[in-house]
Amino acid sequence: MNVKLNNGVEMPQLGFGVFKVEEGETVVEAVKKAIEVGYRSIDTAAIYKNEAGVGQAISESGVPREELFITSKVWNSDQGYESTLKAFDASLERLGLDYLDLYLVHWPTPKQDKYVETYKALEKLYADGKVRSIGVSNFKISHLERLFSETTVKPVVNQVELHPYHSQSELRKFCRENGIYVEAWGPLMQGGEALNNEVIAKIAEQHGKTPAQVILRWHLQSEIIAIPKSITPSRIEENFQVFDFELSGADMEQIDALNENKHQGPDPDDMNVF
Repeated sequence: MNVKLNNGVEMPQLGFGVFKVEEGETVVEAVKKAIEVGYRSIDTAAIYKNEAGVGQAISESGVPREELFITSKVWNSDQGYESTLKAFDASLERLGLDYLDLYLVHWPTPKQDKYVETYKALEKLYADGKVRSIGVSNFKISHLERLFSETTVKPVVNQVELHPYHSQSELRKFCRENGIYVEAWGPLMQGGEALNNEVIAKIAEQHGKTPAQVILRWHLQSEIIAIPKSITPSRIEENFQVFDFELSGADMEQIDALNENKHQGPDPDDMNVF
């Protein structure tokens, strides 16, 4: 299932994330399994330090490059115009690819105040055809509004922490009104707290599905792009088996009602790790 981004590029709505997946055999085998199962979108980042393994998995998968959608991100310490261009080339080299499908500013780090010039470097990469789409990650409405006023190319996605306990309804509404897809990192909530929720467990039982599948289905039906992560082959398969059932309106409302604005990651305004 693909979504059409605001520049006309199509992106799988369900992708595979590799945050905290160890470089080497662990990430190679996880990504190869994901591609074998049917995932066609892989999300990595320079700071994950596993781009080389992701690239190896891509080359060993046997799936043509043009059938895959590969995302990476520029890290905080590389922000700035020229340093971002260099960071992009380094990511591309580690991945062993000629281009990326999506490149993101990983965090706005507003105290550093380089995200606008960083994004302008992404615009240059986009204009040069080195990346098919550009976007941002962990941006609040205020950060997006500033980008709109100081740059030219609208981000295609904003990748943020999003799960039933932190549903980001105001940000989602803003992004929808501005033609930006919201992409969820941590869609199952790190630590699995949401997986043990009684409401979700009951809905899962009614559909003959697992809580993880119900949560991912909620994301898809909410028009959110999701990138669950796992290194367990059975879980990688399970997380992809979400296209053969549908949640009812009542199911969706019950999950929507679980929101507590409970985030596990840092507040983007306070994230200044380099």
